[in-house]
Amino acid sequence: MRTSGLVCVALGLAASGAALAQDSGTGIDTPLTDTPGNPTRGKRIVAEAASVTCLICHILPLPNEPDMGEIGPPLLGVGSRMSVAEIRQRIVDPKVLDPDTVMPSYYRTERLFRVGEAYRGQTIYTAQEVEDVVAYLASLTEAQ
Repeated sequence: MRTSGLVCVALGLAASGAALAQDSGTGIDTPLTDTPGNPTRGKRIVAEAASVTCLICHILPLPNEPDMGEIGPPLLGVGSRMSVAEIRQRIVDPKVLDPDTVMPSYYRTERLFRVGEAYRGQTIYTAQEVEDVVAYLASLTEAQ
């Protein structure tokens, strides 16, 4: 069942222009862009209050952000617990790993529910934003 889900995600993302390679069903090995992710930009993306930010659900090492969520696991040290491929999978489409997760799929346009008409067919993050967020999260190697 997991393999067919990965195939559907790969096909859906390929239609969006993203080429993907799965590593043992736990992650996406191939970056979504030719430009490497930038952790500085990624940090800005995850903390941007006007955007769909990781801070809504996760604790991050951002001391100037007092109102972090606790719905998801803390992301302190996530770069030492997960590979880049695993982090990328969770940003692109976490439902491949856990169909019941409340975490949104940041780079998927298919099989979504209750999406406003103006947002249908659009991803939450661009491919470059995904790579920037992945680079930032992968840099978090210390549990502070």
